[in-house]
Amino acid sequence: MTAMRVLRALAAIVILIIALAGLAGGWAWWQVGRSLAVTSGAITITGLSADVTVERDSIGVPTITGATREDVARALGFVHAQERFFQMDLARRRAAGELSELFGAAALSTDRSARLHRFRHRATAVLAAEAPDNMAVIAAYSDGVNAGLAALDAAPFEYLLLRQTPKAWTPEDSILVVASMFFTLQDSAAIGDARTGALYDVFPAPLASFLNSTASQWDTPESGAPLTPPVPPGPDVYVVSGSTGSTDPVGSSDPVELALGSNNWAVAGSRTADGRAILANDMHLSIGVPNIWFRASMTRPHNGRSLTVTGATLPGVPGLIVGSNGSIAWGFTNTTADWSDRIVLTVEGDGEGARYLTPDGWRPFSVTQETIVVSGDASESYTVRETMWGPVVGPDTQGQLHAITWVAHYPEGLNLRLGAMDEVTTLAEAMDLANVSGTPAQNMTMADGSGRIAWTVAGRIPRRIGFDGSRPTSWADGTRRWDGWYGPEEYPRIIDPAGGVIVTANNRIVSGDELAMLGDGGYDPGARARQIREGLLSAGPINYDTMMRVHLDDRAILMEGWRDLALDALKSASATAGRTEFARLVETTWTGRASIDSVGYRLVRQFRARAAELAWSPFSAKVRAVDPGFPATPGRSLEGPVWAMLTTQPRHLLDPQFADWNTLMVTAVDDVVASLTRDGRPLSSRPWGEANTLRASHPISRAVPQLASWLDLPADPLPGDHHMPRFQSATNGASERMAVSPGDEASGYFHMPGGQSGHPRSPHYQNSHAAWVNGTPTPFLPGPTVNTLVLRAR
Repeated sequence: MTAMRVLRALAAIVILIIALAGLAGGWAWWQVGRSLAVTSGAITITGLSADVTVERDSIGVPTITGATREDVARALGFVHAQERFFQMDLARRRAAGELSELFGAAALSTDRSARLHRFRHRATAVLAAEAPDNMAVIAAYSDGVNAGLAALDAAPFEYLLLRQTPKAWTPEDSILVVASMFFTLQDSAAIGDARTGALYDVFPAPLASFLNSTASQWDTPESGAPLTPPVPPGPDVYVVSGSTGSTDPVGSSDPVELALGSNNWAVAGSRTADGRAILANDMHLSIGVPNIWFRASMTRPHNGRSLTVTGATLPGVPGLIVGSNGSIAWGFTNTTADWSDRIVLTVEGDGEGARYLTPDGWRPFSVTQETIVVSGDASESYTVRETMWGPVVGPDTQGQLHAITWVAHYPEGLNLRLGAMDEVTTLAEAMDLANVSGTPAQNMTMADGSGRIAWTVAGRIPRRIGFDGSRPTSWADGTRRWDGWYGPEEYPRIIDPAGGVIVTANNRIVSGDELAMLGDGGYDPGARARQIREGLLSAGPINYDTMMRVHLDDRAILMEGWRDLALDALKSASATAGRTEFARLVETTWTGRASIDSVGYRLVRQFRARAAELAWSPFSAKVRAVDPGFPATPGRSLEGPVWAMLTTQPRHLLDPQFADWNTLMVTAVDDVVASLTRDGRPLSSRPWGEANTLRASHPISRAVPQLASWLDLPADPLPGDHHMPRFQSATNGASERMAVSPGDEASGYFHMPGGQSGHPRSPHYQNSHAAWVNGTPTPFLPGPTVNTLVLRAR
């Protein structure tokens, strides 16, 4: 064979390989596209009493119009399944401890922690307690989900990649989706109790109380006076001795502060430009792909009129989560109150014969063997021991077993009753319903069509007897217990306050007996709430432009004190090149905002985190010596106890490795400089936007990074931070932004990251995202119809 023939043969082989690769890629592209939602035409499904129309606008927001509540729920289930089934599946599996069945052994740790609570078992009890009319809605929704899944030409693309087959939806699965939100929003294992207990075990009570305080100069309650910021106890209580050392100063360029939260506020008609009350909400959650919420508008007849509800739904759950029904608009923030407790068990015996002491004597543990199915591996048997109060954890560092009791363990505390919000017409009806709903306890702020506003807690509040819930206690003698639930007539409520404004931002809302009722689950310091309140009260007649300005307010008011603290410390320190550059950049690039181009903001923020870490170190190190799980950083004790130490500078509470508190703060500056220049880059090239760049990924791309460019949201640098209204980090932020007046929904706005669809080939996969990034107002109501799907009754 001549050289020319060899070259021709090789060229033919290359062409064939390219052609085969193209065919394979084309086949994969076609196969993935088969799971796109059906948005036009007609599909017949069983169970409908009459035809239902699903009209989508240009960004994919559906308007569902049906004859009954059950028909609309069935259609919503259909649409959710078509657009978001994999997301729904992950939510139910997370709560049930069944992720390993999809992802293999990598998910076992998550599944074990979930199986402790046996939510699939509990979901059956929850449904048994549901009212018949609500159960009919849940069942219709579940059937709609399965109809939507069946109507796809192929299973959602994620199952193709995982080589798995999706399982049918059941009514219990909707309960599990709500349980998954409990995991996100509450302390499922009463870790806060354990940490508080550890502080009191190691330190004298006055010092433990000081270190555990969430009070600060920023405390901004809606009811009652601000709490007095904590004062460091004197040397007669405790003296730090022995150098504790500290964490690696260059281990993390941007220390993470755990501060999940949300904002909502209501403005009465007396303060608005047109006399209508306005409700605003932005729920701060992990930003992923797809977004947690799915926008929808639903219309049906009710009491002789046409009822329309519009807002955000949660895929996997029937009904509206937040939004407006024309009479009432409502929104949520997490209460950050105390919803779980640890019970110290008195145990005798071991193994199968072990018993624990109760007020009625000794009882055997209830033991259940849970089977965790693991994809690609053998199933795992997981043992759950339970008491009359809840599941068992431990032993702790002192060898004691604890039981966990949690609101979510009870049918009263976990249910879908809040779905009836679509039919309420008055603030009183809304509050009564919220108070008996089994949702993760939320600050529910609301406005009505007459210009009135109100607040209460949505979710059940346990009636604690004999203890405050702050640390583990024994319940064996019966003097400490949960004694049922508070009734709506006992709930804290705020109605039509004199100032015409209600603001919640995960801060402490109430005082006195009402605060004792709710407990403290780690309240936000209150800076966000204060900044929102002041932004509203400083405005003239409030309109939607005012609301958007507050939503996007990234002024760094809390950080101003930390800026001054750093610069003052440097004034008395010897000059080094790093310190001089730090001070220069803070003074010259500080914008007063968490803006993406500000080096100064990033430096001050990181100084705050590092100085707090160094100040906290003598105490965390001592506790971690006996309890390695105790946090090395102060969390929400930062603005109270840590700020008090850094500003009053009690010598007896200073780590002895530092000559004085000023030296500690200068060391923090040095550590920040070292951290941000360790790769040889100048400090001036490290703006806040570099650290605060969005990393919103799809679950599949976390396992297969090569798909990230196809599945993930753009890596946009974003303004904002934790302690300001525009709450934003690289992974968390406003999962939605909305403002609406009930009865005038056409004037409202709504933002959402990502898009409506969970399918990367859909035009609605990311087409809401740019408005969310840029803060461009987009309508609250769906726009003109682009596609119409008719669901025909069989």
